[in-house]
Amino acid sequence: MNYLAGLDMLSEQDFADDGQAIAFYRENGCTTVMQAFTLANILHTSFRVQEASRFYRIAFELHSKSPSEYPLAQSLLQARLLCLMKAGKELPSHEVAELRALCAPHANFIESVHLAWRGGDPLGAMRLTANAFEEFHTGEEIDTLYLGFALQSNFPFIKGCSDHRVIPNQLFLYWDQTPPEEIRANFDFHRQISGLDVRIFDKPEAEQWLYDVYGVEARSLFLSARHPAEAADILRVHVIQALGGWWLDADIRLRDEQAIQFILDRKEQNVLFLTHNNVVHNDFFGSVAQSPLLNECLLNIYRNCFLHPGLFIAYKTGPGVFNRALNRLIHRDVSGIAPMAPTSVHDHHVFGRLIEEFETPYKHQTKHWQAV
Repeated sequence: MNYLAGLDMLSEQDFADDGQAIAFYRENGCTTVMQAFTLANILHTSFRVQEASRFYRIAFELHSKSPSEYPLAQSLLQARLLCLMKAGKELPSHEVAELRALCAPHANFIESVHLAWRGGDPLGAMRLTANAFEEFHTGEEIDTLYLGFALQSNFPFIKGCSDHRVIPNQLFLYWDQTPPEEIRANFDFHRQISGLDVRIFDKPEAEQWLYDVYGVEARSLFLSARHPAEAADILRVHVIQALGGWWLDADIRLRDEQAIQFILDRKEQNVLFLTHNNVVHNDFFGSVAQSPLLNECLLNIYRNCFLHPGLFIAYKTGPGVFNRALNRLIHRDVSGIAPMAPTSVHDHHVFGRLIEEFETPYKHQTKHWQAV
């Protein structure tokens, strides 16, 4: 099949009438890898997955197949095949073979998705995937899909749990500069909670604390953050790994007494919450000090900061590093390498019952982290 024919005469139907994709095509065309890749990403993001699969294939056809050309050829082909499955299409065996010749872990991932979605075998999908997620940036879709396989297979996250509370009754928050009124009110609210020791960092205190506890590298990462949200990401993992306790972002609050009691009743070593699509929340979580989970989070943060400084913040230092850390521990458990510490993983309904989001006018006055 000639995927490159007629690229100068594409119609609105070729883009499923997606206005953003049509506008990009009319302005830029579709003659380079990056143009086709951008069109595919636009369509994928807007859930036009069948059309996206075509443009990922076009980008693949235009690609030199050189390992120095980015995005990598295998990334384009696996994205195409994933979109085909999302569209309910059959998985072309010859394209899977093409992918396997380029990168076996990518092919294993695609076949594992097929095994889970079409074969109804999420545990088999986990075993087939193994740790193929290591071939991807932290936070990419493979991380949420692998975690989904674990949830569907009823992976025993909580085993060997203590009979008493092990996470310290400490709550940590951060605000870099003088907080606006709504943030100050939130700080006051949490300071009044009995049974929790509350500590609130500002930027100078955080900088000094990181230097005192972790040294110059940690402080340098913190100070070189591109956005306050990235700085908070770096701080939160260092703090909880050193001290143990709970982290809460400054622009959310514990909803009520039941939420407070939930914290006080935990006996697991790690307590995590998921969004509706299996992204691990890093704005609210609890852990013991020196946690293997947070150790993996720190490894991800340092690696990303040094090797991929321009990576999307959510992948580089945010929820993505938690998803990857959790997946590594699941993989090691399933593979018999090391048992996973008792960890409770709660869905978005539980998160919503415990956490309240409130109006934060400052977000309309500052550059959003997603724009960085």
